[in-house]
Amino acid sequence: MPLNRRTFLGRSAATGAGVALTGAVAAAPAQAQGRQAAGSHAKRYSFTVMGTTDLHGNVFNWDYFTDAEYDDKAHNDVGLAKISTLVKQVRQEKGRGNTLLIDAGDTIQGTQLSYYYAKVDPITGAGGPVHPMAQAMNAIGYDAAALGNHEFNYGIPVLRKFEEQCDFPLLGANALDAVTLRPAFPPYWMTRLRTPHGRDVKVAVLGLTNPGIAIWDKANVQGKMTFPGLEEQAAVWVPKLRSMGADVVVVAAHSGTSGTSSYGDQVPYVENAAALVAERVPGIDAILVGHAHLEIPEYRVVNQQTGAEVVLSEPLRWGQRLTLFDFELVWGKGRWTVESVSARVVNSNTAAEDPEITGLLSDEHRKVVAYVNQVIGTSTAAMAADEAPYKDTAIIDFINHVQAETVREALAGTEYAALPVLSQASCFSRTAAIPAGQVTIREVAGLYPFENTLEARVLTGAQLKDYLEFSARYYARTPVGAEVDPAKLTNAENIPDYNYDAVSGLTYEIDIAREPGARIGKLSFQGEPIDPAARFVLAVNNYRASGGGNFPHVASAQQVWANSEEIRNTIISWVKAKGSIDGARFASVDWKLTREGTPVF
Repeated sequence: MPLNRRTFLGRSAATGAGVALTGAVAAAPAQAQGRQAAGSHAKRYSFTVMGTTDLHGNVFNWDYFTDAEYDDKAHNDVGLAKISTLVKQVRQEKGRGNTLLIDAGDTIQGTQLSYYYAKVDPITGAGGPVHPMAQAMNAIGYDAAALGNHEFNYGIPVLRKFEEQCDFPLLGANALDAVTLRPAFPPYWMTRLRTPHGRDVKVAVLGLTNPGIAIWDKANVQGKMTFPGLEEQAAVWVPKLRSMGADVVVVAAHSGTSGTSSYGDQVPYVENAAALVAERVPGIDAILVGHAHLEIPEYRVVNQQTGAEVVLSEPLRWGQRLTLFDFELVWGKGRWTVESVSARVVNSNTAAEDPEITGLLSDEHRKVVAYVNQVIGTSTAAMAADEAPYKDTAIIDFINHVQAETVREALAGTEYAALPVLSQASCFSRTAAIPAGQVTIREVAGLYPFENTLEARVLTGAQLKDYLEFSARYYARTPVGAEVDPAKLTNAENIPDYNYDAVSGLTYEIDIAREPGARIGKLSFQGEPIDPAARFVLAVNNYRASGGGNFPHVASAQQVWANSEEIRNTIISWVKAKGSIDGARFASVDWKLTREGTPVF
């Protein structure tokens, strides 16, 4: 792997990457490098660690699903081209030698740009291209990046090729070789920052990824890699980094702060463990948080053993924010000590896109825009997802129709062919839409922005009732007579849209006036009350089937079929084969929100 201006410490069991200690970086002007307190002989030094996370393949401020510049209600912008401008501003202000730039994971999945170079013109091909995210991050000058769970979506060969193309290490102290239990990626990276006092500051960055990889990407990692908990591995590595002379320890953790997990007891480790790591593992100064797609400018956690504060920060996904950790150090008793740490985020909508980055990848961008605008069929009517979180809409029915038909055909001739096939789908994007008339790849792909694959699991009628009750927690309890505001009705308990499932093939009502757990009524199959003992096949995405969202029964249910093709590609292939999307074949209102039997809408 080519190395950037600072190399990393660590060894990859899978690749045999060697160990090297970095040399000092070039000195910046003394006035930028450090400061000495007026009237004091104390030696002081300040530096800044910049951080991004959950970039998800965003280089340009562009939405490939709408074929237009990205925009949302808050007028956020996205992409590494914007981040690059902010990074240059910080380096200009602080001095390049007094800054580091790291990332907390989920880099190579999420946009059609990243999909194109994983599947259409893959970086793994003979003489294949360099991944756009590697090109952009190399040009910006990233120092290190933690692995995210979505790094594994396209399989280990694509990830290894991306790793090879990066001028910086991909860190994962808790990504271990399944056989040797040695690190499969460098656990950490260490560098020296030169100060104006002749005493370098040694900074270590420890990378931690998400244990959920073991279930979310089981097909890609089973038998190859294993993923112990963040807290457990941090407790192993932080003392080692301190014993190696690290004055400052920063963790890049692809893990949220809530202490919760979406996969229940499917994995014996916490999914969102960043705050637990700060609280329970002594010796950490700051944590760059990822995975949860939240904006946390600064969050302070007191370590239980030392009483020291650990500063956490999570910049908003897709390059919408850049975190700045500002460190103040003082020299005493022969060593540097962290005197204070503060954190804040900078909004990328305050910056113009860096022409160096947009120019570097303009050809790749044009190729992908042309690809996603290919016409693959027609639709008899327009369909939109804006009301899908609270109404049974044709656009979600369409996803379920394709999934159920695919599973039904796959089970033909098997012992499960006689079982009724149901299907689950979520509203992944409220802006997804299929127009009347010609339909393009980008419009169909916009229905399913994630790289989920399709499975078939067997559930009973009683289990399906439990499943739907769990899903219905998504709605805020709204008594009869109270105003129903669609903007406040959904996402109860901070449940995201992708963790609310509509199930096709059944009819049912959801009474939002009732407490969660007692909301599903008139649950029927083919016009008759559902038999609790009856068996059904559920077409379900691999995220849900593997425990994602912690829905009951499905993760332990019998799997009767699965494939490795992404669901969005299944839908694209279906449109290509049929030529036309005709809502009359699949659209119906099978579920609705009610209050004491009266429809809400």
